[in-house]
Amino acid sequence: MFWYEDEVKRLEQERLKLPYQPKTAFYGSSTITLWESLYHDFQEFSPVNLGFGGSTLSACAWYFDRVFAQFEEINSVIIYAGDNDLSNNRHPEEIFLFLFQLFENIQRRFGLIDCTYISIKPSPQRWYLNEQVKYTNKIIEREIKSRGEQLHFVDIYDQYLDDKHRPDSRFYQNDGLHFNKLGHDLLKTKLVEHLSTLVLQ
Repeated sequence: MFWYEDEVKRLEQERLKLPYQPKTAFYGSSTITLWESLYHDFQEFSPVNLGFGGSTLSACAWYFDRVFAQFEEINSVIIYAGDNDLSNNRHPEEIFLFLFQLFENIQRRFGLIDCTYISIKPSPQRWYLNEQVKYTNKIIEREIKSRGEQLHFVDIYDQYLDDKHRPDSRFYQNDGLHFNKLGHDLLKTKLVEHLSTLVLQ
């Protein structure tokens, strides 16, 4: 996984850029990394953007200790990753295992804090993986709901489909893979609602 090294080194310095102690960490692949308005969108939750482009869930689990070593007061982690694993020919069951290894890493370091997994999105570029995406989401959601333990599943899949049940191009950049501003704004609405319920608990 040496190709992630420069990105991980960048993240190891992220805490130094912030004038506050982050509480909510956003972790995962380019859906997080390219979210230009993330700090503004979630400012009430004291966010930190710890996404690294092209990352997989296996890489997120592998680099967790390094990326999070500088943080002491995290009380919630939001995770988006998994579609890159599928495009790299990983099986849904492998993604499942990587995610729950990541959950264990988080709770070993921070205790039983809230950990939220965002379902894998449908995208025009990777529509050929759609059945695997749906199956991966299904087995992860089922396990999270059975465990509790402050694990949460936020399902965004249907929100990004058009009336023909295909990926809605309005939400994606021209590459058919990454969210544009409209796509991120839709995700923001869903996550602010979710995070607000966690704060109220």
